[in-house]
Amino acid sequence: MPPPGRTVPPPLSRTDPPSIGTPPKPPKPTEPTDRLPTDMIAGHVTRGGSGPCYGLVSEDGVEYALYGAGAGDLAEGSFVTLRISARSVRIDCGPGTPASIVTR
Repeated sequence: MPPPGRTVPPPLSRTDPPSIGTPPKPPKPTEPTDRLPTDMIAGHVTRGGSGPCYGLVSEDGVEYALYGAGAGDLAEGSFVTLRISARSVRIDCGPGTPASIVTR
């Protein structure tokens, strides 16, 4: 109650303010649309030349030691996309995950 002689001021608004409620959840992230097949790698050639051994660091930062008889010249520093397979022969092509270049 207000003191004697004072009146209660009217409310500022005759309507109740809207409730804010719970904010909606953000959408779930989607899968990347630019994924390469699992037998494909893309990256920069770190050990180039006319082969048959090459070095490559993929876009994911994985270092590969590639064997590719007949793969041709790969210039050091160039960006390439290659189809690879597990290496069936034991050839030391330097540091990295061993793999063979598929030249079909």
